[in-house]
Amino acid sequence: MSVLLVLLFLSLATVNINEGCIESERQALLMFKHDVTDGANRLSSWSLHHGHGDCCQWDGVVCDNVTSHVLELHLANPRPLLDDYGSDAKNEATERSKLRGKINPSLLKLTHLSYLNLSQNGFGGIPIPDFIGSIESLRHLDLSKAGFASLVPNQLRNLSSLEYLNLRADIEDNLYVTDLQWLSGLSLIKHLDLSDVDLAQASNWLQVLNALPFLKNLYLSCCQLPQVPPPIHLKLSSLAIVDLSANDIENSLGGSIFHGLVNMTSFKLSSAIGNMTSAINLDLLDNELEGPIPITMGNLCNLKSIIFSDLNLNQDVSTILAVLSGCVSNQLDKLDLSGCHLSGQLTNQLRNFKSLKELHLSGNSVSGPIPISIGELSSLRVLKLDQNQLKGQLPNSIEKLTNLEILDISTNLLEGVVSKTHIGNLSKLKVFQASKNSFVLRVSPDWIPPFEIELLGLRSWNVGSMFHLWLHSQKHLRYLDISGSRISDSLPGWLWNFSSSFQYLNLSHNQIHGQIPDIPWAMSVDSVIDLNMSNNNFSGSLSPLLCYKLKETMGTVILNLGRNVLSGGIPDCWLNWQNLQVIKLSNNRLNGSILSSMRTLQSIVSLHLQKNHLSGEIPLSLNNCTDLIILDAGENELHGSIPRWIGDSLRKLVVLSLRSNKFSGYIPDKLCTIGSLQVLDLVDNNLIGSIPRRVSKFQAMAKFNGSMGTAISYVIGAGTFVATIVMKGQMLEFGTNLNLVRSMDLSNNKLSGEIPVEVTSLFELQTLNLSHNLLSGTIPDRIGELRSLESVDFSVNKLSGSIPESMSYLTFLSHLNLSFNNLSGVIPSSTQLQSFDSSCYEGNQLCGLPLPQQHSANVAIHNGGGGNDYGFEMEWFYFGMLYEFGMGFWSVFAPVVINRR
Repeated sequence: MSVLLVLLFLSLATVNINEGCIESERQALLMFKHDVTDGANRLSSWSLHHGHGDCCQWDGVVCDNVTSHVLELHLANPRPLLDDYGSDAKNEATERSKLRGKINPSLLKLTHLSYLNLSQNGFGGIPIPDFIGSIESLRHLDLSKAGFASLVPNQLRNLSSLEYLNLRADIEDNLYVTDLQWLSGLSLIKHLDLSDVDLAQASNWLQVLNALPFLKNLYLSCCQLPQVPPPIHLKLSSLAIVDLSANDIENSLGGSIFHGLVNMTSFKLSSAIGNMTSAINLDLLDNELEGPIPITMGNLCNLKSIIFSDLNLNQDVSTILAVLSGCVSNQLDKLDLSGCHLSGQLTNQLRNFKSLKELHLSGNSVSGPIPISIGELSSLRVLKLDQNQLKGQLPNSIEKLTNLEILDISTNLLEGVVSKTHIGNLSKLKVFQASKNSFVLRVSPDWIPPFEIELLGLRSWNVGSMFHLWLHSQKHLRYLDISGSRISDSLPGWLWNFSSSFQYLNLSHNQIHGQIPDIPWAMSVDSVIDLNMSNNNFSGSLSPLLCYKLKETMGTVILNLGRNVLSGGIPDCWLNWQNLQVIKLSNNRLNGSILSSMRTLQSIVSLHLQKNHLSGEIPLSLNNCTDLIILDAGENELHGSIPRWIGDSLRKLVVLSLRSNKFSGYIPDKLCTIGSLQVLDLVDNNLIGSIPRRVSKFQAMAKFNGSMGTAISYVIGAGTFVATIVMKGQMLEFGTNLNLVRSMDLSNNKLSGEIPVEVTSLFELQTLNLSHNLLSGTIPDRIGELRSLESVDFSVNKLSGSIPESMSYLTFLSHLNLSFNNLSGVIPSSTQLQSFDSSCYEGNQLCGLPLPQQHSANVAIHNGGGGNDYGFEMEWFYFGMLYEFGMGFWSVFAPVVINRR
């Protein structure tokens, strides 16, 4: 056995592991690079210089960890073209980042290549190379929208291992197929996309597809498919998604093929659906279907369940109810039309659906009142009408729905009084979601509901100033949202006596006062606990809450105590909160230092301490919190230097805000190694030195890569996560849209030196504020390459030279301030730059619109009028006039000043 191990070791040792790249494959990649035009320098890492010789480390290259063979090439354009509503500037950047030229046959030397993606590039109408059909190891081939044209080569039939093929063309490309017989060689194919490829001559398309046993996803939209009769035996049972849209094939396929496609999850609705008279369940959930529902659906008398959620039906809800009010309504027990772009009003046709147990209409634009006839659906167990535009009062007939278990009417425009007349008979009710309406709750203090509620949402209601005692009777409550409901009481002790499964409590945006008591969270074992008591009047110390002894088995905790009047120091009790993931203590009156014991919070991803009175330095112990994504300690009294270890340890940071403190010293270069950083806010400190040239390492500011990970996605989903960011001079809050924000604000410091040209590589940056510093030199000529910029502030510095012409390319710019520098020359002409107020340019030696003409003339004269003597003479002329005016003025005014009598 030992001999075998030695031989195995020696065989592995012969592989070129140290260099990590096989020489022949490295040369093949270099030959590929040589033949393409790379306008955006995307393949800059494909080089033998500066330590880049290991091709396994090149951008877009994936190698086998053991053999070092190249397995995958990810060379899709990272900036796919925007739709018709996208900006010209961003589409121009997309064009620049396309690979062009030709495809070198050197790829044949990559004998283990299984994945090749060249999509969204611009190969200028060249044919798909025949030799690609000889890369027999390929399992995934994506050439979609890459600018290929002409006949699709039959040699692709040799790719017998292929499971994924995408040749989707652009509309203007002339990519076509005369015979699809070559597809029969792709016996393992699962995903096939030939959309916008001309298949008008491929009369055997359906016959060939019918012989592909594993085909699951099929996209043939806008292919000019010819009319063909359906085969006698349709074998497409494995298909899950099929898109045959924008083809005139409905009449020829008729009902028979439709029966064969009943189990698909994506197809275009048509009148043929009425032929499925034996169908019992029709489930088309989560696909890209388009409507409207055809009248023939009224013939499906055996239907018990219709699930069309998230389809683009774009139809009046009353029309749908009319279509289904015939024999379908007799035994239909589930109707799900949520997210289907429905409009109109609910009508009394609802009373026809006597057997209905579930009605889902969430996420539409249904308006008008809830009809009284809703009470006749006595079998209803689930009624979801949330996220619509329903108006009026809750009908009293709701009380007749005695089988109701889930009632969701949240996020509408409903109003009026809700009393036990409405919900007093709903003994089976488990979920009542009615948040974001304008209801008034009116029940007697001693009322005891007949139900045992588990989830209760009354956000934005008027529930009165006191905590309702009837809540005390709900022993199984695990979710309670009574935020913004006008409560001005103190916290009652019984509020915590619900159950061991209690998970979510939102008391925010009320006027609840008094101290925060100790909360027996030990009863919430193994669950996610989300406690939001922000925006109230809680006062006193945090100790009763944070120092309560918790069980080690306690689940993940999200704790929001922001915007209260809590005072004192942060207690040293973090050992009790080792599963804490989010803590918000911002906007309080806390003092003292940030405790080193916070190093025990190894699960924390979001720490908000801003706007308190905290002092001291940032403790080194925070380097143990390596999962931190948000660190906001702004608007305190922290001092010392910005720690270098932040760049070493907190490599997942997305937001770093230390604004309005007393930090001094240099901006450490190490910060620039945080590739995920999207927001850097160091405003209003005492920082000196130059802006690090390594800012180009902020990868998330350079390209959009969705840097926020799964942890932050979870936190956002919890509903308590908000990051406060200054954009365009305003303090804004970002939650679920934080992933779209890119900002750098270094204003109000003592930074000197030039603006590093490396800043212009941060292509996704939206806000750049360097104002109120001591920066000198010129504005970088390439600043116009930051096409995503919406706000630029370089005011109150010592910048000189002219405004670069490239600034006229910043078509998203909506906030600009270049005032009080030493800039000179003509303001470049563009719709954007001339749209700003002249105050954006004052305190310089600039001319041109939007500056007043008189100011521009004076600047032109001061600058010598183009270098001729005329400018010099005019300057002395104006000087003489001013001199004579001054002498005359003071000859009259001086005696008045000296002798007031």
